[in-house]
Amino acid sequence: MLNEIKKDAQARMAKSVESLRHDLTKVRTGRASTALVDHLRVNYYGSDMPLTQVASVTVSDARSLTITPWEKQMVAAVEKAILASDLGLTPNTAGTTIRINLPALTEERRRELTKLVHSEGESAKVAIRNIRRDANQQAKDLLKEKAISEDDERRFETEVQKITDDAIKDVDEVVKAKEQELMAV
Repeated sequence: MLNEIKKDAQARMAKSVESLRHDLTKVRTGRASTALVDHLRVNYYGSDMPLTQVASVTVSDARSLTITPWEKQMVAAVEKAILASDLGLTPNTAGTTIRINLPALTEERRRELTKLVHSEGESAKVAIRNIRRDANQQAKDLLKEKAISEDDERRFETEVQKITDDAIKDVDEVVKAKEQELMAV
């Protein structure tokens, strides 16, 4: 019973770390990446579709992305989605090809993005701590039902704390790596 709770907590903590990694791919660094526009949704004949399903997105060089819609009439809709996004980028259209040039990040913008990365990391840590709390509460409930002994419960809490410490260390490493990537000029 306790092993199942521990495995579940460990899996959920790993998902939290992976979710943080995924969320941080959207944070713009100095280099172009297709992950910057992966979350964009485009109005495709009345329904919102992910950009990657209506166009091909490629990195043409270190500072620009090229988006080629599969249908000519989708060019305007893709441009509209880019302009409406929180990216703060302006698309340049030439025929059916849309180019997005990424300007170099200023020092001030890098610091703002670093603060954003830290806040995302803190959110992930809070989620991990909540998972720990839930697992410990389940163990306490088992103790009240007399399904486990107090020693088992203490041992379990120690093991869950070790798993939590490992997950928080992973979050710190992810945040530190992204911060270094942001501050590299």
